[in-house]
Amino acid sequence: MDYITFPEGFTAAGVACGIKKEGPDLAVVLCERIANAAGIFTKNRVKGHSLRLSMKNIAAGRARLAVINAGNANACMGSRGDEDALEFARIAAERFGCSPEHVLTASTGVIGFPLPLEKIRRGLETAVPSREGGLDAARAIMTTDTVPKQARAEAVVGGKTVRIGGMAKGSGMIHPDMATMISVITTDALISPAALKSALVSAAGKSFNRISVDGETSVCDCVMILASGMASDKEITEDSPDFSAFLCALTDVCVSLSRMLAADGEGATKLLTIKVNGARTRKDARLICGAVARSPLCKTAAFGCDANWGRILTAAGYSGAVFDPEKVDIYIGTVQVCRAGGGLDFDEEAALNELRQKEVVYTIELNEANESDVMWTCDFSPEYVNINANYRT
Repeated sequence: MDYITFPEGFTAAGVACGIKKEGPDLAVVLCERIANAAGIFTKNRVKGHSLRLSMKNIAAGRARLAVINAGNANACMGSRGDEDALEFARIAAERFGCSPEHVLTASTGVIGFPLPLEKIRRGLETAVPSREGGLDAARAIMTTDTVPKQARAEAVVGGKTVRIGGMAKGSGMIHPDMATMISVITTDALISPAALKSALVSAAGKSFNRISVDGETSVCDCVMILASGMASDKEITEDSPDFSAFLCALTDVCVSLSRMLAADGEGATKLLTIKVNGARTRKDARLICGAVARSPLCKTAAFGCDANWGRILTAAGYSGAVFDPEKVDIYIGTVQVCRAGGGLDFDEEAALNELRQKEVVYTIELNEANESDVMWTCDFSPEYVNINANYRT
């Protein structure tokens, strides 16, 4: 099923141009007309050249084409990288009949190697975007991913149904601030660039910035959204009564993609959902979620199906959050494994059964106040080390 082409006005393609050793590695998402656009980008001070060009082009709030290559990050290449990004956009613009200023570029893969523009040129010549090309595009942006990530949703705006579709890639170097992840989202809603940016920032704050695989933040990560405006005739602004309905649907898409990214972490065998309730402040809840999600000890315990609640409490303790350890209750799934900051005689077999599931939920009840947060991560397996020890070979 195709998701990125679910909204009206969009076609897509994914082809193999030879950047990767095998498989598709070049994706195209094309709008029938110039779309309103918005994006959010990595906070890493080191930024890829293709990403920097997209940051510049999207500032005007208009775009028609997104092109993404996998296998080469086009990063840390000095002036050549900037020139290659410009040529990447120019080649794509010429191929699909639009202005280079309306092209959004993204690259993901190995850092420090020149972008193979001739391979990209030949690949774009063979790319024929269609309504059926969404899955091919989602596959073409994968690097160490094992499955393509796609999601879609609908919202009723002004009495009309608008559609949102998205695709994402990312398996390692995943940590809040969106890291080595790339996502392209499309919608046929008629929405102003300012409202589109506001909605995207809000949705990402509840999704892409709430995941972590390994605590690493990449140089190429971005989320970009294009709105064709073809499903409605009344523009949504931030003050529109329909803005919240659009935001809710966009958040659903982003959360779905984020959970897929976390579940498909390099070498992962299960998705971990970290919930913190009863915190004094949202910041405290987020600090604890982040500490547990990043903890190699918590993540390896999940892989080994070890109900080691002490590791969870320890991570909470060094997170920087303010709380009373002697008030803390911890649950693995539905099984309480810690009460009032201490151990209890819990059912080990029941806890083991919870840890064997494809999604494991750690719930930390601070019993301080009413603030909460949630974060998604995955377990650490020996395969994570194997993948990253041999990434360039």
